Amino acid sequence: MSGHSKWAKIKHKKAITDSKRGASFTKMAREITTAAKEGGGDPDMNPRLRMAMTRARGIGMPGSNVESAIKKGTGGGEGIIYESFTFDAYGPGGVAIFIDGLTDNKNRTTAEVRSALTRKSSSLASPGSVAFLFNKKGLIVVETKAIGESDLMDIVLEAGAEDMTTEGDAYEITTEVAVFEKVRLAVEAKKIPMKSAEVTMIPTSTIKVAGQEAKSVLALIETLEDLEDVQNVYANFDISDEDMAAIAE
Repeated sequence: MSGHSKWAKIKHKKAITDSKRGASFTKMAREITTAAKEGGGDPDMNPRLRMAMTRARGIGMPGSNVESAIKKGTGGGEGIIYESFTFDAYGPGGVAIFIDGLTDNKNRTTAEVRSALTRKSSSLASPGSVAFLFNKKGLIVVETKAIGESDLMDIVLEAGAEDMTTEGDAYEITTEVAVFEKVRLAVEAKKIPMKSAEVTMIPTSTIKVAGQEAKSVLALIETLEDLEDVQNVYANFDISDEDMAAIAE
């Protein structure tokens, strides 16, 4: 998990200093609208919407934007209908990449993803050939300065968390999807600030990449994440702290 955590920190810093925040809000609004359309506008009765709203708060999305997206989803049959998609791919160094998102035109999205991969010397793989290398899990990240390790571990394990590890200046708490919300609420109830809390895809094994190959992998992921229809990109890379620091600069 450490490689993905380090990449998340880089993305967070970039989001603060560039124009990608607006694009993140647009993607999040699409997810909220779709969730509300499928399961209704009450987050207490709609787990997908509840998770989307949690993520929206995590990226600083204004409440008015969230409310507008929910209203759009519950307003009846009008507007654009989005369908979910996934792609399996292989990147530089044989890194496995799993892509998901929402689109109103699957053919357009397929062409855009294929083009992005080709430009970065990567390629689509057959459906399912990469997905099995990842497990769907809940992931909560808390800064180490917020609370002592043993105190936090007691809270999350009692709530049903699967594991907790320390990665640099953060604790990473993993859960089964079914108990993610219970663990998140347990942390929230203690007024412990969370850097992030989401359901994600965690690789079962990783591939080490370094130097130019590592730079190429992260450049590919960033390119894919910039595509309008792509919501998430997961990869099983393992990149050293030194390479991450160099790439961040």
